[in-house]
Amino acid sequence: MSFLDEKKINAHLQNFQSNTKEVMDQIPQKYQTNGEPIESPRSAFSQEEIESKRYIQARDTVRSIIQKRDEISDDRAAFLSNDMPENLVDTFEHDTLEAIESADLMASALPVQPWSDDYWAIYNGILGHRYADPNYPSSEDWSVNFNYIRDNDANEIFYNSGSANRIDMLSPSEKYDALIGDKTGALTRRMWQEGKSYYDASGSVETWMGICHGWSPAAYMLDRPVSVATAIAPNNFPIKFYPSDIKALASLLWANVGTPSRFIGGRCNDEAPEQDPDTGRIISSKCFDNNPASWHLAIVNQIGVSRRSFVEDATYDYQVWNQPVTSYNYRYFNPQLMQYANSLSEAKVAVSSFDNDQFTNYRSNAAKSVVGIAMEVSYIVETQPSQNTSDSPANDAVTTVTYYYDLELDDSGTVIGGEWYQNTHPDFLWTPVPDHSARTQYDHLATGTWQSNRPLPEVWRFAARQAAIEQSAPLGKIVERLIQISGM
Repeated sequence: MSFLDEKKINAHLQNFQSNTKEVMDQIPQKYQTNGEPIESPRSAFSQEEIESKRYIQARDTVRSIIQKRDEISDDRAAFLSNDMPENLVDTFEHDTLEAIESADLMASALPVQPWSDDYWAIYNGILGHRYADPNYPSSEDWSVNFNYIRDNDANEIFYNSGSANRIDMLSPSEKYDALIGDKTGALTRRMWQEGKSYYDASGSVETWMGICHGWSPAAYMLDRPVSVATAIAPNNFPIKFYPSDIKALASLLWANVGTPSRFIGGRCNDEAPEQDPDTGRIISSKCFDNNPASWHLAIVNQIGVSRRSFVEDATYDYQVWNQPVTSYNYRYFNPQLMQYANSLSEAKVAVSSFDNDQFTNYRSNAAKSVVGIAMEVSYIVETQPSQNTSDSPANDAVTTVTYYYDLELDDSGTVIGGEWYQNTHPDFLWTPVPDHSARTQYDHLATGTWQSNRPLPEVWRFAARQAAIEQSAPLGKIVERLIQISGM
């Protein structure tokens, strides 16, 4: 369902014209798939973190984990060296609006939708979270959750209780430990140790911390688990891995195993970045984030041409975290008249006659014309884990948002830059390289095959225990095999 129409675009542009600074700082309205507005989007941040803007530093910490590179230069051009769309996309074909339109790529949706998953918060024990246990406290106090797990030992439940129902309610990591025959519970212990280090240092574990940076790439780098995968433990007891359990293991794998990735966009730690006093435009080069041109060419060439997702992050929108993009759809507007345009020719304004330009001081000297864009973007968001026995795109949570910006064109029509009409916009885009499998350093030891009606081979179990101890990760081969079993 598209929410873009002439009436909506014109209303927004008129509001922008009359209340520029106010509109620049608004957080854009999100919509569900059915068109209903999302009034209180799920956030990993507490209200205090939102109001104090501490979420900006928090999210920069996550980007540092993902990116692992130095701060960017203060210099800024139409495209910074770290903001080149061709450095993100798999296939870069189009850099003019005419070529995009001729290729029928003003709208595109992925043929296979990335899947939703939880962000597996550290305060809940990450994959140690017994989400199906009705007695599990789910407290924001890490110690309350940990004490419950300690007092209700997984080994006692799995090996001694004789209760299939209680075993079924174990956490994803506890099921995994049982599958590989690890009575020391190495993977689960590592899950809870992660929170313990924060709790011992400060007396709390912040609610935003989790493994969204693992879920977001796993959601499109790995196939969707479509049903329950039943696997046999070394004691010959069957263990049910629900789609949520398998997704959890996949997310942890991609969070904790280094994979080659591509990045574009900047990093900004400023809680109150300097703004233009007249328009409210962010002045700081670090905090301007992705140029609209790099965003536009990246999404068209990745979703439309390459037919593969990428991960979007938006620093100043605490309601967005790391989300896999699934579709886009855009329309034109004339930035001089500030109204909807039916065609590219109607939308294009020569810089020489653009006397209504509120961003004239920031235009590239090479810009010869400017075109307004209203782009509707849909991305996958987190869902709560469940014991649903099947999974499909109908179970995913999809959010749609509209971004307004303009694009600067040089005398050949090439997109060279642009200006955002809102400060809340995509800033940091990334994706693993295509056709890459996440593997621990012990996966190579898991030789031979694992038949789904038999326990794991001993060499797989040994490799899995080592990976859990050394890398806090499940074996990639086990995760991918569980996905295969779920599809049988």
